[in-house]
Amino acid sequence: MDQHTCITEGCGKPAKLQCPTCLKQGIPGSYFCSQECFKSSWPKHKIVHKVATGTVSDITYNPFKGYSYTGDLRAVYPLSPKRQVPKDIPRPDYAEDGVPRSEQRLRGSTRIEVLNADEIEIMRRISKLAREVLDIGAKALKVGVTTDEIDRIVHEATIARGAYPSPLNYWNFPKSVCTSVNEVICHGIPDKRPLKDGDIVNIDVTLYKDGFHSDLNETYCVGTVDEAGIKLVNTARECLNLAIAEVKPGALFRDFGKVIEAHAKSQGFSTVKTFCGHGINRLFHCPPNVPHYAKNKAIGVCKPGVCFTIEPMICEGSWRDELWPDNWTAVTTDGRRSAQFEHTLLVTEDGVEILTA
Repeated sequence: MDQHTCITEGCGKPAKLQCPTCLKQGIPGSYFCSQECFKSSWPKHKIVHKVATGTVSDITYNPFKGYSYTGDLRAVYPLSPKRQVPKDIPRPDYAEDGVPRSEQRLRGSTRIEVLNADEIEIMRRISKLAREVLDIGAKALKVGVTTDEIDRIVHEATIARGAYPSPLNYWNFPKSVCTSVNEVICHGIPDKRPLKDGDIVNIDVTLYKDGFHSDLNETYCVGTVDEAGIKLVNTARECLNLAIAEVKPGALFRDFGKVIEAHAKSQGFSTVKTFCGHGINRLFHCPPNVPHYAKNKAIGVCKPGVCFTIEPMICEGSWRDELWPDNWTAVTTDGRRSAQFEHTLLVTEDGVEILTA
């Protein structure tokens, strides 16, 4: 069961009660341990409702005041309204209610799908578009730009290509792209925090078009980043490239993590174990699982026609993670930085094709 903390300032007790108005308006993270805490917080808390309805527009706030952040980063709300996708753009099965039923039907399965020539051509085409969208989003990065603005740019570039932004409403994720800053490992929700000089930020883009998904991400330096941060980012990129070099028919999915962890450790870094690469085709996430650490127990062998991602998450300190109260944003437990790179890959007869290159 998800654990929540009372947001009343100075409380921090476990919380199960939610503000009924926040529930109605879809505002996340409004948990209280008791009616007493709810009543005492009301004078400040009710401002959140005004912001969400547009009654007040010039206030930003930290939605998780009772939460003990692991690093310097803070969530900055309100989130902008959910961005709309034109009705004529085909969408995945979770677009309306957030539930990917096609993925649920495969739960527990280890069957790895092999694509035919026509399906591979679709994956190539979608992957090219995904790369274009990521590059457009990355071009907008600079000091002072909010991750919410990056979300807008990615969203508009996606629908301009007749595609659906795969993260949008996937298990109720509220945005069209994941933006992970500094100590955020992955699944950061774009918000109103302006990027600062020295930040590192990962942009994770996935497109859905013609019935298939394609997924890639990169970590970028904003302004002047210190040498340690640059080394971290470069190492994460190198880890991905070294793993891709091992992809060929007959390669075991469990072996890529050995290559990744060895290189990360040689540079003084650690590799995240909670999140992994994954199969991708008609489904956003499907077999195989592709862990990024050594001595894992992943099942499966690379075969021509299989599409999957490798996406190592490399950390300055501990590889352990925890979630913000939004139940999405994964951060390092020690508050130190993390960097990630990802490609969608196709196993070929004699090696690998990087579809999102």
